[in-house]
Amino acid sequence: MTTVAIIQVRMTSSRLPGKVLAMVAGQPLLYHVVRRARRARTLDMVVVATTDGPADDGVARLCEDSSVPYFRGSEDDVLDRYYQAANAFKADVIVRLTADCPLLDPAVIDKVVREFQSGSYDYVSNTIIPTYPDGLDTEVFLHSTLKRAWQEARLKSEREHVTPYIWKQPALFRLLNVENEPDLSALRWTVDEPQDLEFVRRVYSCMGSVPDFGMQEVLDLLHSHPELKDVNAGFERNEGYQESLREDSLTTRKESI
Repeated sequence: MTTVAIIQVRMTSSRLPGKVLAMVAGQPLLYHVVRRARRARTLDMVVVATTDGPADDGVARLCEDSSVPYFRGSEDDVLDRYYQAANAFKADVIVRLTADCPLLDPAVIDKVVREFQSGSYDYVSNTIIPTYPDGLDTEVFLHSTLKRAWQEARLKSEREHVTPYIWKQPALFRLLNVENEPDLSALRWTVDEPQDLEFVRRVYSCMGSVPDFGMQEVLDLLHSHPELKDVNAGFERNEGYQESLREDSLTTRKESI
């Protein structure tokens, strides 16, 4: 079975447009995400799924210049883009990653994938009940599971965020949540706001002599420099998904009138 990590990418982020090509330690943010994902031992391929809009021409150029396989599809229907990318690269098992996670840890990816491989699951992630820092999210699912979501999902939140149709329905899908001890879900290592980008840049600057640092090294850094956590404190986890849920509610209310 071919296991393909598909990194979801677009330049037109509502909170921090262009973040995926913002420079971090001398390279675009997306470069670091791809490089980290490629270090995971359980993956056969790492690809990018971006949009076919002109705003993402720069993403395509970066992929071409860096020899990163990529697919271009719908900007608004991310689930369709994801499904078509999985088909294009003949993925049997899909690992969903996003381009706003430049502190991604390949060891965490491997842990989630191996949990998926250990049983008869449709979907395994570390996000159903988050216990890892925000920014280390990893979701693993079968192509058949993605296909069913693609065929049946209707809500905006389900089309825009790819997997909610799956993990919201334990009666339909065999799910597993991978947990970390202790619970580190209060830590914010993703990039959605300018403050997040500043936090990541500071972490990379501090880690200059540790080229392949992972989650534990960042935790050690925050222990010795706790003031770093204040750089991007105060933001809600998964704000984009919460906004989509509010739009779902408005759509449903309009349809019922």
